[in-house]
Amino acid sequence: MAPFRIDPVFTARVWGFRDLRPWYDRVAEGDPIGEVWLTGDDCKVATGSHAGKRLASLFKEERAALLGTDAPVADSPLLIKTIFAREKLSVQVHPDDAMARKYGEPRGKTECWYALQADPGAEVAVGVKPGTTLGEIEEGIRAGTLEDRLNMLAVAAGDTIYVDAGTVHAIWPGSILLETQQNSDVTYRMYDYGRPRQLHIEKSLEATKFVTRAGKVAPIELADRTVLIDVEYFRMERIPVVRNLTSESLRGASGKRGLAYLFAAAGAGRLSGAGPSKAEFDSIDLPPRGIVAVPAASPEFVLEEVGGTGDRLDLIRITPNWPAATA
Repeated sequence: MAPFRIDPVFTARVWGFRDLRPWYDRVAEGDPIGEVWLTGDDCKVATGSHAGKRLASLFKEERAALLGTDAPVADSPLLIKTIFAREKLSVQVHPDDAMARKYGEPRGKTECWYALQADPGAEVAVGVKPGTTLGEIEEGIRAGTLEDRLNMLAVAAGDTIYVDAGTVHAIWPGSILLETQQNSDVTYRMYDYGRPRQLHIEKSLEATKFVTRAGKVAPIELADRTVLIDVEYFRMERIPVVRNLTSESLRGASGKRGLAYLFAAAGAGRLSGAGPSKAEFDSIDLPPRGIVAVPAASPEFVLEEVGGTGDRLDLIRITPNWPAATA
């Protein structure tokens, strides 16, 4: 099954922007856009024989080709987005797998943020200050003073921040984030600055954990790539494209085949068939901020940088990681 590009879905959010240029050639006609879903279930395949299909449908039809025969899940495992925050997002908490299933959802929501850009002074809230109690959180929600309890982290371009399920968190303006998460849209809003949106106070308090592993993640420099994060559910790598890269070299030292997403944080690339598969592999363009899915059953290919954008190709490779309990 050949790699394919995915069309993004531009999602309205009250805290977003009306104009996403130069990141995307998109101006909102109605409500502002806050999220660009790159691998959402409703995203459509843009290239190849499955063009026009929803991603959720393709995973149902081609599970083994996409994920491999030993994958412990049957649907799309990761939701990848870009986040554009003009205003503060709500303070929220995501449930872990156990709590999500308690309320009829298939999975929880652990995520990470990679800062594509950050203004001086940009911050995010990750966790609460040491010693904070559940009662003090609830009091802060009612009194409108919850922000005083939040643990703030400065954000710089290139930072990776891990937000495991149960972590109280919020994204503030000033940064553009690439978010990778479990494929779930379950969010419990704890506090929303008086905006007229539904809150989920009881569930957010139930989901809250005071001891989590959330925070900045130190990158690991390898000979051929930088590992930005490698935890349960996902692994994210930044791979330099000095010359053409083969699909084998993209897989790295493990050589492990499985679903992979290639995201162009800057610049552009092109995937072309290599070896025996060359004649049956139509070239695929990877535009700036575009994403290509590489199935587990992909034929071999070559990735090359394409000039003309003014930027070098900044390649981010994202793969699912199966937790030990399900692998």
